[in-house]
Amino acid sequence: MAANLTFLGSGSAFTVGADNFQSNAILTLDNGKKFLIDCGTDIRFSLHALGLSHRDITDIYVSHLHSDHVGGLEYVGFTTMFDPTCGKPNLYLSQDIAADLWERSLAGGMEAIEGGMTNVDNYFQIHALGPGETFTWEKITFQLIKLNHVDTGSMLMPAYGLFFTVNHSQVFFSNDTKFSYDRLQDYFHRADIIFHDCEISPYPSPVHAHYNELRKLPAAIKAKMWLYGYQPGPLPPAVEDGFLGFVKRGQRFELV
Repeated sequence: MAANLTFLGSGSAFTVGADNFQSNAILTLDNGKKFLIDCGTDIRFSLHALGLSHRDITDIYVSHLHSDHVGGLEYVGFTTMFDPTCGKPNLYLSQDIAADLWERSLAGGMEAIEGGMTNVDNYFQIHALGPGETFTWEKITFQLIKLNHVDTGSMLMPAYGLFFTVNHSQVFFSNDTKFSYDRLQDYFHRADIIFHDCEISPYPSPVHAHYNELRKLPAAIKAKMWLYGYQPGPLPPAVEDGFLGFVKRGQRFELV
């Protein structure tokens, strides 16, 4: 089964004017099936830039409720609902994210339509996963990896990376996380290829891994790690520092 992972964008949440979009990706199989990993507010532009549209979106994974990961669901929900050639997209997400998705992120713009009121089930086929559960798409099993992205002091904001195997490639996709070597080291060591979000700003936030932290990882881990989710501007010398490099918008990775 030939498969490739293409980054619709590789920028941070607020990337503007850098020929880049938010870091959402699409997994494509040789049978034409496509699986969208996160669906941010840039999605209609990033899909169009690769010659795709809402008609190509049938299956979506959502990692957490920040708008660069869920803000495009209104676009996908409305366009597929009112396009008679489209079915209802499948939406895979953790139960704790599913519980808040409609009321806290989507209802304000999507609940009222001409002639009635709707709910999330009118737009998407929801597949909500409990703790420790996996889901399967096209015979590929995906494991949700709990992340430390935002810590309020009393709780961790629900956020999940993905670990999955395609052909002989074990893939870890971090989505958004703080630098968390202790929490994630098992997946780092098991993976054949790692895609990790990476800030490069001179003013680091407390909720993402920064390049200066990631460059301290063991050499064997950096040697299989691509960096994405970065701000516009000059990039650090990732290859010199032992990484595979920074992902570019539209870059495609063959999973063999």
